[in-house]
Amino acid sequence: MDEQSFSLGDVKDYLLQKGINPSYQRLKILEYLMNSTSHPTVDTMYRTLSKAIPTLSKTTIYNTLDLFMKKELITGLTIEENEVRYDANLSQHAHFKCLKCGRVFDIPGDFFPQIGNTVCEHIVKEKHFYMKGICKYCASRSA
Repeated sequence: MDEQSFSLGDVKDYLLQKGINPSYQRLKILEYLMNSTSHPTVDTMYRTLSKAIPTLSKTTIYNTLDLFMKKELITGLTIEENEVRYDANLSQHAHFKCLKCGRVFDIPGDFFPQIGNTVCEHIVKEKHFYMKGICKYCASRSA
C-alpha cells in the first residue's frame, strides 16, 4: 500500500473484492492497518480501536487478523519472539526495529535482498528481512 489515506469506502470495496463480508469491525481494523505505518500489535490496535468501538474484543481482532492473513491482505511480522506486529503494506520491503524506542520502520525494496520466486528449486511464498539497531531519531537525541 502506498503512503496515502484510505477511506472506509476504499476499505469496504477492497474487502468485497477479496470476498470478505465487510462488517464494521473488519472495516475499522483494516482501515487502521492500511493507514498505519507503525506495524501495530494486537494490544496497540485494541487500545486505539476500542475507544471508537467499545464492544470490540481482542478475540475479534485476532480472528479478523487471521482471516486477513489467510486472504493475503496483510502480513504478520515476528521480529521478536514474544510479539507479532501487522502490516498491510504488501509491497516488497524490509523492516528495521529500533532497540531503544521499539518502533518498526519500513525499509524500501531497493535494500531488500534480491531473491526470486524460487531458491534452489524451492518455491518462495514469503520473504522476510529484519534489521535491528538504533533509529535515526534515537541516534539524534543521543548525539
